[in-house]
Amino acid sequence: MITDGEIALRLLVAGILGGIIGYERQAKHKAAGLRTHTLVSIGSCLIMILSISLYEMVQGKTNADPARLAAQVVSGIGFLGAGSIMKEGLTVKGLTTAASLWVVSGVGLAAGGGFYVSALMTTVLVFSILVILTRMEARLYSKQFINIVVTSEDRPEQIGAIGACLGCHGVSIRDIKIEENNHHLLFHLLLQLPDKHNMNCILANLAAIPGVKSVACDSAGMVREHELQ
Repeated sequence: MITDGEIALRLLVAGILGGIIGYERQAKHKAAGLRTHTLVSIGSCLIMILSISLYEMVQGKTNADPARLAAQVVSGIGFLGAGSIMKEGLTVKGLTTAASLWVVSGVGLAAGGGFYVSALMTTVLVFSILVILTRMEARLYSKQFINIVVTSEDRPEQIGAIGACLGCHGVSIRDIKIEENNHHLLFHLLLQLPDKHNMNCILANLAAIPGVKSVACDSAGMVREHELQ
C-alpha cells in the first residue's frame, strides 16, 4: 500500500509541475491558466493513486481492472480541452492550451504512479516548447493575415479574377467563404500578406475588377500565423 507520506508527496509534485505549465499559459492570458492546469494535474494524480490502491486491494479477489479508472482521464480531459478552444470568424484559438491540458493530465498520472523523473522531464519539455517555440514562430511566420469581404455580382469567373488579382501582389488565399446576399455574392477571404505589401493598392485593384461592388477590410482581423493555432 502507498503510505500517506508518499501520497502527499505525489500530489504535491503533481501540483507543482502542473502549475509550472499553467503559469506559462496564464502569462499568455489564455482561458485555462495556472489554477486550471494545477487542478487537472492534481486530479489526475489522485485518480492514479486511487487506481493503484484499488488494484492492490482487490488483487487476486476479482477479475475487475481498477486501472481503467486512470485510463478514463485521457479521454475525459478532452471535454475540458474543448472548452478552451474558441472560433472567432475564420480563426481558431486555444488549440495549444487544449493540448497543454491534455499533457498536464499525463504529468499528473505519471506523478501519481511514482514516475517522478518522467513527470519532471515532460514538464521541462512542455514548458520549453511553449516558451521557445512560440518565439521562434513569431520570427519564422512574420507574414500577417487579414480578413476582407468582397461584394460582387454573381459571375462564374469572379473567384478566378479575384484570385488572379491577389496573386499579382503575392497575396495567398488561406481560407474562403462565399455567401449570397440580395442577388450578390459575398467573398469572405482570409489573406496571407507578403512582407512588403501596399494594402491600399491591393484593395484598389480588387475594387477595380468588373462586377465588384465593394471591398471591406477588417483591420481587427490582422493576426499572426502562430496565433491561429
